Amino acid sequence: MSDQILIVLVEDNDVFREALELLLGLRPEMKVVASVADGADAARVVSELCPDVVLMDYRLPGMDGVQATRAVLESCPETAVVCLTASANPREREALMEAGAVGCLEKDEGLDAIVAAIRDAARPAAA
Repeated sequence: MSDQILIVLVEDNDVFREALELLLGLRPEMKVVASVADGADAARVVSELCPDVVLMDYRLPGMDGVQATRAVLESCPETAVVCLTASANPREREALMEAGAVGCLEKDEGLDAIVAAIRDAARPAAA
């Protein structure tokens, strides 16, 4: 078992995804193992890698966060899904949690909140 938290990033905004990948990569306890732009690629990559955490945008090309969460967890049920959003309403957040996501953060909450959510989500996987 790795000492690092293995993460797949799923974000359709290239600049945001690349910046987040860079910033998370500076954390010695975290390793971004893949970075993709849509839910279909996320499901494929997760089935190959089974990371500890998938950090995923709610609004993705071709599928929403609920559909993508279900696809990810179907291929790798032990992976924790943390959703990022700029605009999910309470009903959408509830649907994400019902689909199996362990958390949902606003994108503007800051890097410390995102890192804390990843750590919290990975605890069961690291146990």
